[in-house]
Amino acid sequence: MIVDAKDLIAGRMGAFVAKQLLLGEKVDIVNAEKAIISGRKNVVFAKYEHKVERGTPRKGPFWPRMPHMMLKRIIRGMLPFHQYKGRSVYKNLKCYIGVPKQLEGQKFEELKQYHKSRLTQARYVTMQQISEFMRQ
Repeated sequence: MIVDAKDLIAGRMGAFVAKQLLLGEKVDIVNAEKAIISGRKNVVFAKYEHKVERGTPRKGPFWPRMPHMMLKRIIRGMLPFHQYKGRSVYKNLKCYIGVPKQLEGQKFEELKQYHKSRLTQARYVTMQQISEFMRQ
């Protein structure tokens, strides 16, 4: 299954992808930098800044700063990662920035029920914007 994350709400899409992984599917997510997090920009930035600064650089917890790895970490939180089942299905998840050459021309799964048009207010931030903020 190949999912195009452009304009999809990251949490809702992540829950769907986590369920598919637990059912045994292999999932590729393209355009991960265009997935969105709903909320006001300053609130979302503060939340992710707190996640990155929490803990110690030596012991963690470690939060990625690249958009595709951030999306992968969001989905990891929805899996039973500390059990064998969760770790083994997590290996079937691939996230990409943009569309890689090996996936060009293939049919992407349309998840219209998780599109940003379903939000009641147009307040959201893309994963690319969060990544750029955290790498400053």
